[in-house]
Amino acid sequence: MVYSIDYSEQNILVTGGSNGIGLAIAQAFLNAGASVSVTGTKETADQYPCNLSAFHYHQAIMEDTASVDALIAAVGPVDVLVNNAGTFVDPPEGLLPEGFDRNMFINLNSVYRLSLGLHPRLAKRPGCIINIASMYSYFGSGSGPAYSASKTGIVGLTKSLAVAYARDGIRVNAIAPGWVRTNLTAGTQANEASSGSILKRTPLARWGEPEEMAGTILFLASSDLAGFVTGVTIPVDGGYSAM
Repeated sequence: MVYSIDYSEQNILVTGGSNGIGLAIAQAFLNAGASVSVTGTKETADQYPCNLSAFHYHQAIMEDTASVDALIAAVGPVDVLVNNAGTFVDPPEGLLPEGFDRNMFINLNSVYRLSLGLHPRLAKRPGCIINIASMYSYFGSGSGPAYSASKTGIVGLTKSLAVAYARDGIRVNAIAPGWVRTNLTAGTQANEASSGSILKRTPLARWGEPEEMAGTILFLASSDLAGFVTGVTIPVDGGYSAM
């Protein structure tokens, strides 16, 4: 068998694809020939500092069920759904019930809602779903219990949907990124003590790059390379979770 990464004539939806890991994932699929739709919270694509003109842009507020439903109605055929949109609500708000709810709605509830809403279109292809978990799916977070709970839920949801959707030929997997260089982690990167502690624990002794997350996503999305893979969450963390 000859293996290749070719997504020409495939339609990809990457939520939260306007920056960071999501943008790297969207760009990787675009480079592989796919037609790629991305979502963001801003009204138009030109409100972002990066150039999103090569993508189909949709505004989507993930904690707003009406907005998620509108996204489901707006997108056309979908071969690969990448549920990447997420947030970390900082303390003290993140420790309050309202902050907990916001984390859960964005990081977990919207993933289920999108997966359910796009299920009929994914079944026609058949397609696949790839979720974004976290190293905090496996470790507790004293400053972000809601984030940790939501990402732990992603691992369980991935397994459950993999079982439920297998009859339709839909594979469901996830990745669990470690410490990755993005704008979201810029403050931690700049903090010498915090960054040093992270590097000390990470066997590969460096920060991950968004493009390295995208590579694993492209593998999981490929029916040639990963056609017998479903229900798994792959850590992409430089060995952080192995320590």
